[in-house]
This record gives sequence, structure tokens and C-alpha cells, in this order.
Amino acid sequence: RLPGRGGSGVMAASPGALRRAGNEEFRRGQYGPAAELYSRALVQLEAAGDATAEERSVLLANRAACHLKDGACSLCVADCTSALELVPFGIKPLLRRAAAYEALERYSLAYVDYKTALQVDCSVQAAHDGVNRMTKALLEKDGVNWRQKLPPIPTVPVSAQTRWSIPSAQAPRANTPATAPQGERDQTAAGMERARMLKEEGNELVKKGNHKKAVEKYSESLKLNQECATYTNRALCYLTLKQYKEAAQDCTEALKLDPKNVKALYRRAQALKELKDYKSSIADIKSLLKTEPKNTAALRLLQELNRA
Repeated sequence: RLPGRGGSGVMAASPGALRRAGNEEFRRGQYGPAAELYSRALVQLEAAGDATAEERSVLLANRAACHLKDGACSLCVADCTSALELVPFGIKPLLRRAAAYEALERYSLAYVDYKTALQVDCSVQAAHDGVNRMTKALLEKDGVNWRQKLPPIPTVPVSAQTRWSIPSAQAPRANTPATAPQGERDQTAAGMERARMLKEEGNELVKKGNHKKAVEKYSESLKLNQECATYTNRALCYLTLKQYKEAAQDCTEALKLDPKNVKALYRRAQALKELKDYKSSIADIKSLLKTEPKNTAALRLLQELNRA
């Protein structure tokens, strides 16, 4: 507890003490007083300049949470945007801004923030749920071509992924603990950058129709970083090469990382259909349609399966 809260003690307190006091008010549900304490800390820090960018970003994200709780969504968006300008790709400001956009019914902007958060850490359930809600809302609003109306989704650099990554129960292999020694972190960052380049090389080979060579690139990439998109890309190659068992396995691995991934569900359904496991194939398509009820390719495949 901060000495002399509400009196001169608070006024003279350090930014750190003001932040702790703000956190305490927030926990007690006193969002207005908490926001005020965060604001005071920010005023002190702003005088110090860039040296405190990270601390200012945290305070802005905290104040944004107060605004969100109080329903002041536009203020929440403004604070999160400022926090992200100071420290790009912070999970908390991305998720809070997404929630504020969602409340303001600016669904495409919310979708972009939720998707960006998933690039930073693919194990954040709130972001998966947000993407699913926004997909449904945008389908209703803009129809099947809703993706064409989206603003661009930024590509999160590997440095930000490793910086913010937290080891998660679902994907222990994909992330290195934030407490790893510096040398180990640098190796991980280099490995993830190499993995990304190999995946891009695989993508280029797919465009040229060289699926066999693309499989090799994706396989090398996956040794360095188990990423959902790389698994679904390799699964597509396996489908083309008629290696249906391998395609289904890759989709299963992708779904461990992202349980509602539409591409993984669709491609596994395709593979299972070829393996004549119609029951499991139908189950995958039905799961997919819960997320994207108007997905035409999935609806077509379901019709074929029902006839099979």
C-alpha cells in the first residue's frame, strides 16, 4: 500500500510507487482512481524521455485497461496505440485495443489486432476466440468476400515473437522461456528467422508447382520452429502428392497449436475423405463450419461426404 495515498505522499511518490498504487486500486475495482495514478506516473516519466519507453508503454496499457472497464473504448484505443508506438507488438495493448474495437463494432480492426496478437504468441486463447467472433461478425456484415475488405495485417518480426514469447502448456517446443540466457535467446531468434526464410522458400516452390521440394523446405523449417502455418502448408503439398496419411498428421499437429484453425480442419477433412474415414472427415468439416458457417469450400465438401 502506498504511504499517504490521496495526500502529498502520492504526489511525491516515484513512478514505480504510483504504478503499484494504481494496480492496487485496479484490483479493488476502482478504475477511475487507478487511471489517475497511472496518469501521474506517466507525467513524471514523460519528462525523462525515451529511456523509459517500456515503462511508459506498460502504464499506458494499464490505463487502457481502466478505460476498457469503464466503457471508454475510444480512450482505450488511444492509449493502446500510444503503448504500441513505444513498444511494438505488446500482447496486452493489442488484446485491449482489439476488445475496444470490438465494443465499438469496428470488427475489421479488431480482427487485425487479434490476428497480430496470435503471431506474437499463438497460444493466447483470448485471441483465438476473438478471431472466431470477428470472422462471424464480418461474414454477416460483408459476406463471403469479407477478407478483401480487411486492412493489412502487420507481419510480426521474429525479434518481437521471441521477446514476448512465454512458454505455454500447449506449445512448449515453439517458445523459449523469456528467462533464457542472452546467447541462447540470440540462437533462438536466429533459428526462428531461418525457419521463416525456409517457409518462404517453400511457399515460392508451391507457387511454381514443385510440391516435393517445398515439402523439404517446410520440413527443415519445422525442425527449427513448430508453426501452425508451416504444418498446414506442408499438408497441402502432401495432399497434392497424394500422401494422405502424412497430410492428416500435419493437420493434427497444426490443430494442437491452434485448435480452431480453418485450413488445418479443411485439409485434414480432405485427407480423411481420401483415406475413406468419412465419419472423422465430416466431424472436421462440422467443426470448421462452427467458425465459418458460410465457408463455401467446406459446404461443398460436406455435400460430397454426405453422398459418399
